[in-house]
Amino acid sequence: MPSTFAIVLIVLLALVVLLVAGGYVAMSRRTRDRDHELLEQLARAERELAAAHAADKGWDPAMLDAAAHAAAAERFGSQIEGLQLVQVIDKPGTDADQAVFRVRTADGEHALTLGRTGGVWGIA
Repeated sequence: MPSTFAIVLIVLLALVVLLVAGGYVAMSRRTRDRDHELLEQLARAERELAAAHAADKGWDPAMLDAAAHAAAAERFGSQIEGLQLVQVIDKPGTDADQAVFRVRTADGEHALTLGRTGGVWGIA
């Protein structure tokens, strides 16, 4: 009889350990997914904030985007996978303004800074 009790106790203990381990794995997976979603939301907010700041300063978004695509193509060739405005630097005057873009290529992510001279955007 004592050996049967010991076997039942060991089986119950093993089940409890498996349930705790399974709960931990599920919780860590859910946390990782939530963290990934939060990072995506943060990146989207960062892009929208930079675009709003640029628009607030009177910058023409279409002209800036076209200049960024041309500069990225010049620097990185045709391997551009994505282009994202991440920072607006609005210094006194218009010729000191800068816009920083994140360029995604097959080689990774790169920063590209554009400056404005005489109303024309180019690589700074």
